[in-house]
Amino acid sequence: MSKLDEMISSFPEAAKEYIKGKKLDEVECVIADLPGIARGKAVPATKFSRQNSFHLPDSIFFQTITGGWGEAAGEEGFVERDMILKPDISTASAAPWTGDWTLQVIHDAFDRKDEPIPFAPRNVLKRVVSLYHEKGWDPIVAPEMEFFLVARNLDPANPIEAMMGRSGRPAAARQAYSMTAVDEFGPVIDDIYDFSEAQGFEIDGITQEGGAGQLEINLRHGCPIKLADEVFYFKRLIREAALRHDCFATFMAKPIENEPGSAMHIHHSIIDLESGFNAFSGPQGGETDDIFEQATDFHQVLHPEFARVYSIVKRAEYDEFLQVISPWEREHLLLNV
Repeated sequence: MSKLDEMISSFPEAAKEYIKGKKLDEVECVIADLPGIARGKAVPATKFSRQNSFHLPDSIFFQTITGGWGEAAGEEGFVERDMILKPDISTASAAPWTGDWTLQVIHDAFDRKDEPIPFAPRNVLKRVVSLYHEKGWDPIVAPEMEFFLVARNLDPANPIEAMMGRSGRPAAARQAYSMTAVDEFGPVIDDIYDFSEAQGFEIDGITQEGGAGQLEINLRHGCPIKLADEVFYFKRLIREAALRHDCFATFMAKPIENEPGSAMHIHHSIIDLESGFNAFSGPQGGETDDIFEQATDFHQVLHPEFARVYSIVKRAEYDEFLQVISPWEREHLLLNV
């Protein structure tokens, strides 16, 4: 068995099924930066099978969303140290929008002493999850991603507008939970489902949100690290599906001035590893007074930090949405803008 065949045999089932009977051409070695953008390099599959690691400068974590650079200089000045990127083969996933047979693989970042890079997002999340496990808890999450499908906008001076629906008219009305509105974007949604199936992801539901051209996709609940990987892949998947239909997908918090903003809600449960008991649920499956009391204490500590971000977004909105935070809090949703 060749090195390449040996590597392919260790891939997840969805990845093996995608390239079954095909010649794997390329592997994209990717890592998420702080804003969640995929950084990395594409290499021939044969080269990927021969190498155990790759290198990129750690400065990618200090690059801003607009391509600038954050204040990352230390006592030695701005130094671009090489990171060692090691593939997590369990994350191998199809890139079905490419012109050849390509897989993506998420990598973990280490320094030259083989220590995890502390500010790499995936390493941060692994540390957080390990803190739960030390307490004997298993965190379970279910992300909900909101985004807009917008018309191609090649001139940044022009306003962003909702995409043209299959009816030939741009989405204009706010039609929350409307199936007709979802059908308007049917071709894009069909490709999202097809890409998801090729990548082995399970969509829990798609709904029309409150804004014109605004959709929400729910993913099945599971391990925070696995779901973070899926969200990272999913954003790229959705953008690629949109491009096939002459539109853009944006996850910006507030892309259109007079429309509701977008966010990612994370449903969160904590399971006791010994008893299997859900800490957020009472004996009959309902809410508990203890949770509300502790959530209030938690809110008082973190509110000053989150309020600044929340207020910045809300200043651009009309008063009609200001009260929506109360039911969100009651449903134990965490709002990340």
